[in-house]
Amino acid sequence: MKVENKVMRDVFIEQLYNRMHEDNSIFFLSADFGSPKLDSIREKFKDRFINVGIAEQNLINVATGLALEGFTVYAYAIAPFLTMRAYEQIRVNLALHAQITDINVNVVGVGAGLSYDVSGPTHHCIEDLTIMRTFPNFMVFSPSDWVSAQKFVDYSIKIKKPKYIRFDGKPLPSIYERIEDIKFEDGFSEMKKGERVCLVSTGYMTHKSIKVANKLAEEHINIGIIDVFLLKPLNEDMFSKTLEKYQYVITLEEGFINKGGLDSIVSYILDSRDSYVKLRRMGFGDIYTFDIGDREYLHGLNGLSVDDVIKNVKLILGKSS
Repeated sequence: MKVENKVMRDVFIEQLYNRMHEDNSIFFLSADFGSPKLDSIREKFKDRFINVGIAEQNLINVATGLALEGFTVYAYAIAPFLTMRAYEQIRVNLALHAQITDINVNVVGVGAGLSYDVSGPTHHCIEDLTIMRTFPNFMVFSPSDWVSAQKFVDYSIKIKKPKYIRFDGKPLPSIYERIEDIKFEDGFSEMKKGERVCLVSTGYMTHKSIKVANKLAEEHINIGIIDVFLLKPLNEDMFSKTLEKYQYVITLEEGFINKGGLDSIVSYILDSRDSYVKLRRMGFGDIYTFDIGDREYLHGLNGLSVDDVIKNVKLILGKSS
């Protein structure tokens, strides 16, 4: 069966377009950021599509006003600019309001991690996992493929809370064959069962985990893979039970390590339960990358290539490279 590459945002927007036919309470707001699929919404729903211009702070202000009137709102922009330029507005207008009333604003950021690789560090988004999961009353959705992005549309309409939805900017293959295998209530999926070592990843890095596991399988080394797609909230008890089957866990993320991202979530869950599972973290160090190149080139500079991960696994298992 041929695996089709699709862009998460396009699949998400297309599904949302279908829902807007049925639900006239849905608004779509853009900070002058387009998409091939967005043209359909702009043409069909002129009264429920607003382009606020290159003004991410105002994007959140307008979205909040609509949501307080009972509408379901999607606020769409480039991820690093949306999360960091409008951080105070997201905190005051959304996170605080959500503690006293239902408010359904979906903050949709495109360009997670290094998906805007050649655009340089201004467009890299490796802080968002940390800063967005800091907010109380907020959900953080980090899908690894377009299948989970598509399914999340109905969930995002149903759950009346602010959400940060981070999409990779590049076409990626599906990793979930059946949409029913994705259970947002759990927040994660054990995609492959292993023996001693498990890779825990989110977003694009789950694709890298799959490549690593496949290569190691050729050497008869069987490792597990856990895809974390809902970083907040996460079913911590179920997640902990899954981790306890392993001796070692390696977190993989396109984010700064030891800064509150995926590795910090796993560390907290293990520590709070006095777990004997040993944790290793792989991600970006305390430095920005100014070199220009594609994603894999930049990963190589930061010790995140497939070979780097394989070397780490073998080192843990005491095997020679």
